[in-house]
Amino acid sequence: MSVLIVIPARFDSSRYPGKPLAMLAGATGLRKSLIHRSWEAACRVAGVDRVVVATDDDRIKAASETFGAEVVMTSRSCANGTERCAEANRNLGGGYEIIVNLQGDAPLTPHWFIEDLIRGLHADPGAMVATPVLRCDGRALNGFLEDRAAGRVGGTTAVFGEGGRALYFSKEVIPYTAERYPDDAPTPVFHHVGVYAYRPGALEEYTAWGAGMLETLEGLEQLRFLERGRQMLCVEVAARGRQFWELNNPEDVPRIEAMMAGMGIA
Repeated sequence: MSVLIVIPARFDSSRYPGKPLAMLAGATGLRKSLIHRSWEAACRVAGVDRVVVATDDDRIKAASETFGAEVVMTSRSCANGTERCAEANRNLGGGYEIIVNLQGDAPLTPHWFIEDLIRGLHADPGAMVATPVLRCDGRALNGFLEDRAAGRVGGTTAVFGEGGRALYFSKEVIPYTAERYPDDAPTPVFHHVGVYAYRPGALEEYTAWGAGMLETLEGLEQLRFLERGRQMLCVEVAARGRQFWELNNPEDVPRIEAMMAGMGIA
């Protein structure tokens, strides 16, 4: 099974321009860019044949090459990371059985999340795409609810049915629950981890479709697959004591730095 990891990165983020080059201090105070830390996370994944950064920006290309990353230039017309992964795969000549999209704003992604994801897609021939989900504890759920109350998008939640088949993803906190949970208690809400594993045919289909209404409203690229009736597999992963958060807003930088310090990530 041949596996390619693509880290899509663009400079012109609407919520956080220049986000891939944002500097994050680790436990020792060492500062590295977000794209550097995301690349390091990708390189920790076992069983991967190749890791590349896919960008349309010369500043990101130059920064990535300074720490030894392979860079694939893609067009500015890519609407999201999935389209950028598809173009990167084509530019590399294809030939990979599974292409993983490790979005460049998730440097805390544990390697076993991606390893479990790859195994899950490989074992389920009916699924065209797979993505990890992490059950929220009370602390994480309360963080989501506080962010939404303050008008921030703190993360994406996922709802899925039997066999892990995805039903919906939202930037709202779903499913609704009126109950409040202790910090360490499990909840019925699942955090969608911003990683995808695709079969090559799914990527080619995706780029041939236009964005649907739900994708446009939510700003979530994976909804294009659901709107077209394609099966997505949600693979539940375990935190194993690790904290996880994506860098969505400038306000997330100190939160992620605190998490890295707490986990001893240099």
